[in-house]
Amino acid sequence: MNILGLQKLTLLDFPGYVAAIVFLGGCNFRCPFCQNSPLVLAPEILPVISWQEFFDFLHKRSGILEGICVTGGEPTLHSDLPEFLASIKSAGYLVKLDTNGTNPEMLSSLIRENLVDYVAMDIKAGRSSYARVCGLDGRSSAPALLEKIMHSVDILKNSGIDYEFRTTVVKGLHDTADFEDIRTWLSGCRHYYLQSFRDCPEVLQPNHSFSSFSEEELRGFLEIVQEKIPQACLRGI
Repeated sequence: MNILGLQKLTLLDFPGYVAAIVFLGGCNFRCPFCQNSPLVLAPEILPVISWQEFFDFLHKRSGILEGICVTGGEPTLHSDLPEFLASIKSAGYLVKLDTNGTNPEMLSSLIRENLVDYVAMDIKAGRSSYARVCGLDGRSSAPALLEKIMHSVDILKNSGIDYEFRTTVVKGLHDTADFEDIRTWLSGCRHYYLQSFRDCPEVLQPNHSFSSFSEEELRGFLEIVQEKIPQACLRGI
């Protein structure tokens, strides 16, 4: 597992904590709206930060940083992720994991071994349009991945760990039906956020026609979700 990026400070990504963000490469999705396309498509050409360099950084930031956000790409693709997280925990830091939910076995193990303190899981779309929104439409692996994602949702909902589900809402990919399904699927969850798509040069699909919904449109989707997830809210609007 290679560390391919380090944001040395964030006050937003780990709710309630001063944190840093570690970026890992590789992903089993090809979401056309992904903003981290170099990590997904060409991780092998990105500069690598050694584990030694990273843990030297943690040592220097002791007493300043409280947590580390581990994101990607998809971190759970890496078999040595548990070792990495255990080392972060041993250094005295809390761990937040970002995941797409396609590795419920590892997710369950990380929770059981107390290697994560907070999990943020992306909910890409309603279940009937999941494969299309993830860029996997027509692939034979898509149904099995959706089953794993649903399993991960159940794991988090029934765990004692703090977690959130979140959806990046993209005009051109999402519609009302997605949120009608999500409100039922995630009913009873602890936290759910809708966040607006923001364009950038690193978006995976070149020459795309995606855009952001208006705040009024986002609030309309939020009202749909809040019928069964009353604590759902907008983020970054």
